[in-house]
Amino acid sequence: EGATVLLTRRADTLARHTGQIAFPGGRLDPGENAVQAALREADEEVALKPSAVQVLGLSDAYETGTGFLVTPVIGWLDAAPAVTPSPDEVAEVFETPWDFLMDAANHRRDFYDLDEGLRRWFWAMPWGERYIWGVTAGILKGLHARLYGDETHPVAAADEDAA
Repeated sequence: EGATVLLTRRADTLARHTGQIAFPGGRLDPGENAVQAALREADEEVALKPSAVQVLGLSDAYETGTGFLVTPVIGWLDAAPAVTPSPDEVAEVFETPWDFLMDAANHRRDFYDLDEGLRRWFWAMPWGERYIWGVTAGILKGLHARLYGDETHPVAAADEDAA
């Protein structure tokens, strides 16, 4: 019921970020812009045909903790897509309800402790057995802030979410 967001679970055989929840997407090829790369990558990863996507625009750029700059491309599909995951890259394709992802009550701050004794904080949006976190959750949190505004007191909200 209602709008959903297409997400993937990365293949367990990948060298990095195995099993993590992600958007279809990846690096730009020479000469591509963000929209062209997003459409190409979605086709390569889950067989989502570019002609099925109505590109609505770009969201705010997101810088990862490792220094990558991600430009989220927002698209609309008029019907549920027929998708086939590329086994080399994607273990699973699924949809998550838009209303769940855009409900600030489902946004929380989680952390893990690094070997050096440092604590690394990140956004998370656990949904059923899925743990949507890191860059994916950060991009969704940024989209929520852009569309609906953000909490009045984000530090207090983060402390409360992490409790």
